[in-house]
Amino acid sequence: MKKTLSYLACASMTLTLFALACGDSNPPKVPHPTEDGGVLWKECNPSLASPCGTGEECRIVPHYDRAVCVRPCDAQTACGTAEAACCPIGGAGSASYCLPTEACTSGGQDDGGETTDSGTDSGTNTDSGTNTDSGTDTDSGTNTDAGTNTDAGTDPDAGTNTDAGTDTDAGTDAGPITDAGTDAGTDMDAGTDAGTDTDAGPATDAGTDAGTDTDAGTDAGSGGGTTNIRVMAANLTSGNGQDYDPGHGLRLMQGVDPDVVLIQEFNYKSNSTADIREMVSSTFGSSFSYYRETGAQIPNGIISRWPIIASGEWTDVEVSNRDFAWARIDIPGTKDLWVVSVHLLTRSAGVRNTEARNLVNYITANVPEDDYLVIGGDLNTDSFSESCFGTFSDVVITSAPYPADRNGKTGTNASRAKPYDHVLVDADLNQYRTATVIGSSQFPNGLVLDSRVYTPLSEIAPVQAGDSDASNMQHMGVVKDFVVPY
Repeated sequence: MKKTLSYLACASMTLTLFALACGDSNPPKVPHPTEDGGVLWKECNPSLASPCGTGEECRIVPHYDRAVCVRPCDAQTACGTAEAACCPIGGAGSASYCLPTEACTSGGQDDGGETTDSGTDSGTNTDSGTNTDSGTDTDSGTNTDAGTNTDAGTDPDAGTNTDAGTDTDAGTDAGPITDAGTDAGTDMDAGTDAGTDTDAGPATDAGTDAGTDTDAGTDAGSGGGTTNIRVMAANLTSGNGQDYDPGHGLRLMQGVDPDVVLIQEFNYKSNSTADIREMVSSTFGSSFSYYRETGAQIPNGIISRWPIIASGEWTDVEVSNRDFAWARIDIPGTKDLWVVSVHLLTRSAGVRNTEARNLVNYITANVPEDDYLVIGGDLNTDSFSESCFGTFSDVVITSAPYPADRNGKTGTNASRAKPYDHVLVDADLNQYRTATVIGSSQFPNGLVLDSRVYTPLSEIAPVQAGDSDASNMQHMGVVKDFVVPY
């Protein structure tokens, strides 16, 4: 349901309670209207505490592809209005709620947790809002990078050389030469946190399925739909404070409209809960959820279009100023999406491999095999042949093809010589990978976002040409897209 909230404003639905924007071809359904032009079921944000009225709960209603305030009911409790009926949300044995009659027309139960509806439900009304984006043809896989763009290790990363769009290097370097000049930092990355307030943001979502194994966002046997998911790795701080205050990185993220962001150096203003919420809301929208690790100098975090139903951090024993931040996201369907935001050390390839092994151990112990998995962020890797990729391959796909810019360059450090930043997904999710389409531009293997070479900039407004060349902007954003069935 990529960007499903971007359609209905064009239809002059000015009295609904949803904030919508023009331009999408996959409109969501609208809750049942009342006589005064409002809606009986108002939208809510599951990541907020007590977002609904007394006796109501904030639940995802798949018929509308959003969370709304609903009242629990049972066979003996009438809903009190002709427009509502008591029907379940979820599979067999799930709780029932007063929903619009149009959302209760399917009489079948959940298909037992399968990813794809095998046809066991007795309902026949399919969701009319599940047409996939017509611009998401998958890449045929022919544009494989033969290990190009790896740095021979001689030019320190000064962060000033702009990619002129020349031909990519046809040869890989002979080994993982460590970066002699990256990040200008020690183990602590030389940056101090401008604020000391720890984030009191929502570690677990109080309004959804409380992190249980049952997905709260699937209807009783609907099936047959798809969800567009755009994932971005973003270590895009600039200026002298390793923070997002200058605004260059915020514009870069906003310009490509991601659904899930694996963000590093997640600092903004005083780092208070109010300031972090302001950053997320002003950049992505007030309905987005987030998790930011606590007590870290340069924290990792996750920002999500869908509810975060569980979150936390796993200790990175190799460094003291950040950990591995993780979140479990309730995407449409029976599977959840697990994401881990990482920021590996610049010290050496050996240390990065140790960090990778520790993270893989955390994942295998905590992430269900049937759910989707993304590892991403700033890996600080000098080449695609580093040993940590072999370690990560135990749980995610690390091989080519790799995301690239308009000129085919895959490097993501400031000089575009080394592949620092990555979005790595497991085999279950990788099978649904598709081209990244922005405006009339298409990037078959995903996008390395460099404002210095992206044209036309109007496709990624409000990005400015100099954003990727800002002071101390050491990384490029990385974007991958997926069309996931449910």
